[in-house]
Amino acid sequence: MPRRVLPILRGSLSIALTLLGLLALTFFIGRVLPFDPIAAVVGEKADASVYETVRARLGLDQPLYVQFGLFLRDMLSGNFGRAIFTGNAVADDLRHVIPATVELATVAIIIGCGFGIPFGVAAAVYRGRPIDHAVRLLSLVGHSVPIFWLGLMGLIIFYAWLGWVGGSGRVDIFYLDAVPRRTGMLLVDSLLAGDWDVFVSAFRHIILPALLLGYSSMAYISRMTRSFMLDQLGQEYVTTARVKGLSRRRVVWGHAFRNVLVQLATIVAISYGGLLEGAVLTETVFAWPGFGQYLTTALMIGDMNAVLACTLIVGLVFICLNLITDLLYRFLDPRTR
Repeated sequence: MPRRVLPILRGSLSIALTLLGLLALTFFIGRVLPFDPIAAVVGEKADASVYETVRARLGLDQPLYVQFGLFLRDMLSGNFGRAIFTGNAVADDLRHVIPATVELATVAIIIGCGFGIPFGVAAAVYRGRPIDHAVRLLSLVGHSVPIFWLGLMGLIIFYAWLGWVGGSGRVDIFYLDAVPRRTGMLLVDSLLAGDWDVFVSAFRHIILPALLLGYSSMAYISRMTRSFMLDQLGQEYVTTARVKGLSRRRVVWGHAFRNVLVQLATIVAISYGGLLEGAVLTETVFAWPGFGQYLTTALMIGDMNAVLACTLIVGLVFICLNLITDLLYRFLDPRTR
């Protein structure tokens, strides 16, 4: 029993110290930046008495270590304070913006994996042939073209000109709050409510930003898949399998591809974490009320309550993804069990 408990305790302590260090670093850097959160509340023309009253109410008249201790105390009770630019509790704001980003990121990573992995495998199998050059060109364009430009062009062509997709936001304005909020993800909530009109509207709004983010992820995933597969296809066991007369499909997917799954799990987790952290430019172009836009606005005005809460969420996201990836390692590779 101690042999099983000690690794869990060490892992928990490591996670706690990582989050504490992340919060402390963000907190103290935020306090020395040239932002004045009080001015954002009372305005630049407020008199000195109002300024000092608000400063005391926000606890900014205390020493930095006291402010950080009070923040940790409130955070452990689920109280992240109030956001300056919305006036709402930060926890309430996060409950609204996180599902929007999770929905967008999930659809995008499905698109990225659904196209990126087969493209990468095909490019490796047919190395030096036209399909390989085409996949490499697509990856290069996905890495080099600014995503905000693609978003603007997409809106002009597919929304304003052709009318195939929805515009800004998550749903048409007359469908706002049309279905009960259960998960916060409109595609899921509309399906649970059986409202196909809302589902179609939500799908038309999410498909274009998800395709753009998915294309960006596909460029990275396909390039890494190609690299991993080229390494495996050059191994002796692949040559042996071909000599034995196995079909190309079985050699590629049944042998070589199985040996890159562990590496691909890491790549997909990194891509998904980056999307969950906030696709700021995409959310800005499409007025998507997500996590990235919320964090960017908080940073611009120095709203440290919102910034610290978002920092904690980002840290938790990557820690959880790392834990899930470790579990996948044990499932995909018997040598790690």
